[in-house]
Amino acid sequence: MAAQKSYAHLLPPSWKQQIAVWLTEDTPSFDYGGYVVGEVEREAFLFGKGSQSAVLAGSPFVTEIFAQLGCEVEWHVQEGDVFDPVKHVATVKGKARFLLLGERVALNVLARCSGIATKSKRIKDLARGYGFTGTIAGTRKTTPGFRLVEKYGMVVGGIDPHRHDLSSMIMLKDNHIWSSGSITAAIQQARQVGGFSLLLDVEVGSEVEADEAIDAGADIIMLDNIEGAELVQVARSLKEKWKGQRKFLFETSGNITEANLHERAINDIDILSTSAVHQSVQHIDFSLKIQKPKA
Repeated sequence: MAAQKSYAHLLPPSWKQQIAVWLTEDTPSFDYGGYVVGEVEREAFLFGKGSQSAVLAGSPFVTEIFAQLGCEVEWHVQEGDVFDPVKHVATVKGKARFLLLGERVALNVLARCSGIATKSKRIKDLARGYGFTGTIAGTRKTTPGFRLVEKYGMVVGGIDPHRHDLSSMIMLKDNHIWSSGSITAAIQQARQVGGFSLLLDVEVGSEVEADEAIDAGADIIMLDNIEGAELVQVARSLKEKWKGQRKFLFETSGNITEANLHERAINDIDILSTSAVHQSVQHIDFSLKIQKPKA
């Protein structure tokens, strides 16, 4: 029997420490509202609201937020499921003041994580509808201190989170190349310290630069801000030229939106990376309502 998998199993051992920081940030001194409501046992319903179908993402964070406050969460919608508003997605039980201590922290995390998952799924579904069979990925343009949640949301939404940090893949962009003197020099220096285990992704702005990067041994060629017919021409030309000689992937990135996705979602490209799945994403509206005790 196969082991049961959970998105929460992806999270590193340190993730629960971050939640304690969030709670400390939200209540650094006196809890005035908590004083008012006291420690009477209450039940609260978590509702997914808004005006559109959404992907639920972030439930492990919410569960842990309330666990650190001595509350229990029962989920009625599973992580990664699509729900239509208004939906009773979970029930939280605990002392009133602790329910309210966790309320805003939990709702904020769930709203953003679900928003990213929802947008990621929508972009992926659009690309697949256009016939694109390659990889849809996010970027590293994430919020400092909140990257883990945002990358997690991309995974739950069904896309590739791309590199997590400067240590997880070598990416050489224009500033690296200018500072090193050339694409070839930058790649050679990176290989000396990066070893065999790290992929090397190199940003280029033309077919000539892409050709140099392939010749120097790059694993991934990012055709940055190359669009339309030029994108197709460059990809096809270089794949034909280097067929049987080099193994590499083409990535397209820069200014990709839902409106122009059809122009970039072409199968001459292997990876389509866009910050549209996590920057300026509409959050999903959730609310937590403490229920009145039954008479």
